Amino acid sequence: MTNDFQARAAKTRSKIQNTGRVIAIGGVGLLVLLVGSCGVASHSTTVEPGNAGVKIKTLGSGAGVVPEPLPARWYFRGVGERIVQYPVIQRTYSYTREKDERGNENEEITFSDNTGLPMTADVSVTLQVNPVSAPSLYQTYRLSFDQLLDGPIRNDVRSAVAAEAEKVGVETLYSGGRQAVMQRAFARVSGKWAKHGVTVSQMDWIGSIRYPDAIIQQMQNKTQLEQEALAAKALEAKETALANAAIAKARGEAESIRIKGEAIRANPQILQQLAIEKWNGELPKVTGGATPFVKID
Repeated sequence: MTNDFQARAAKTRSKIQNTGRVIAIGGVGLLVLLVGSCGVASHSTTVEPGNAGVKIKTLGSGAGVVPEPLPARWYFRGVGERIVQYPVIQRTYSYTREKDERGNENEEITFSDNTGLPMTADVSVTLQVNPVSAPSLYQTYRLSFDQLLDGPIRNDVRSAVAAEAEKVGVETLYSGGRQAVMQRAFARVSGKWAKHGVTVSQMDWIGSIRYPDAIIQQMQNKTQLEQEALAAKALEAKETALANAAIAKARGEAESIRIKGEAIRANPQILQQLAIEKWNGELPKVTGGATPFVKID
């Protein structure tokens, strides 16, 4: 009995040990698989649709920027490799005082007029990168696209707006000339970045230019005075027109009277004719012996 019991116990211990070894091996395999998956995930990049990728190698004899752009798909990155992405579809970005989708920083554009009067405004820019030019763009600036927007592109937008705004006075900007300023600034920016394969298709003001309060009050007062002057001029023109009409009417009436008088002097029978036309056929009941006012032949 004792020997049978010991044999069964030994057999049970052997099964438990075998099961433990299987579990341990399975756990190690699972751990290896998880570590491998994490390694693959950490060494891969997905170039999103609408973007072009640029691969940069930092190790080996082939270190540098790969000249061929990467189309949208998943990529495994080797040791010492990284991928940056540039938008190849048209997108619009804003430089604003208030926070936006790109952060909380104040990115408003500052500039001045031809007298040095400072002012600020929010500006939007619409652009896209030519996929073929993406590697050379990175080769030139060594910046991601967000860094380009925050740095060189914004600097060029600000410089272009400032260069064109300082050619005119604040009155021109306030009274509708700001669009011409923006179009000239747009030509500057689009011309420069086209050489780098970046198509800038539009630049525009967002809202109104922010002028100093004193200038706003001055412009409003000037506008009010101009409107009042226009109203006074319109009233004067109306009164002059009415006076001219009255004079013309009086001259017409005087001329009519003169013509009638000359006609009567030349033809006295006209009075007789007029009296006959107005006579109702009844003779005056009292004439005092005088000849009736209508001569009856």
